[in-house]
Amino acid sequence: MKLRVLLVDDEQLAIDRLTDLLGTLEEVEIVGSAHSASEAMERIAALAPDLVFLDIQMPGGSGMALAADLDIDNRPEIIFVTAFEHFAPDAFAVDATDYLLKPVRFDRLRAAVTRAQRRVRLSRSAGDSAAPAREPSPYIDEIWVAVRGGQVRLSISAIEWIEAARDYVMLHTATRSYLHRAQMNMLEEQLDPAQLFRVHRSSFVRLSLVQEIERPGRGNLNLILRDGIVIQVGPSYVKQVLAQLNLS
Repeated sequence: MKLRVLLVDDEQLAIDRLTDLLGTLEEVEIVGSAHSASEAMERIAALAPDLVFLDIQMPGGSGMALAADLDIDNRPEIIFVTAFEHFAPDAFAVDATDYLLKPVRFDRLRAAVTRAQRRVRLSRSAGDSAAPAREPSPYIDEIWVAVRGGQVRLSISAIEWIEAARDYVMLHTATRSYLHRAQMNMLEEQLDPAQLFRVHRSSFVRLSLVQEIERPGRGNLNLILRDGIVIQVGPSYVKQVLAQLNLS
């Protein structure tokens, strides 16, 4: 499935960079661009894109306000692209598909596009049955996370990886990310390592999703997930990770 993409940023250089990066992905088709929130609203109405890469701080109106004004049931998927971390809570409160920091890493961009594809497919084929029940566990099997208008239960089985974000953590699933106030050490006590294994002081990973490993040298280790995300393994975690992957 090819996604029809609209790029929104007040800086042409930013649009050009995204155009170059997205040009390597066969699953997207760039259908237009806009340089302001008002122009973006017109282009969204006229072009009906599947996905919008949206800057936040723009003259004449913010991308965040634009996303909040769109009809949640009919709007395109939104990937915010910004130079500022502190907008992340607001981004996920409006159900953003992803939140990318400039300069955009290609692996994060590709993973965000893959996530958007999944969300579009799910919205077009709603009604799938719920996941089967799992065996009882001494660990938590769900987390209450904040979303626009309240909170929802997030199943631990849906989380693919976790990264620290100052006083919060980012819980990444196949279709979106959730910003959750928690500490990594607390999560390590609560999470089943058979599901999410701590590989760094700043990250947990579902090791079954690791498709490739890199050994950049000097005992370093990187994990490459199925969506192309590259996660560094902390030096003190390398032996445990290799043992879990049956590579020790």
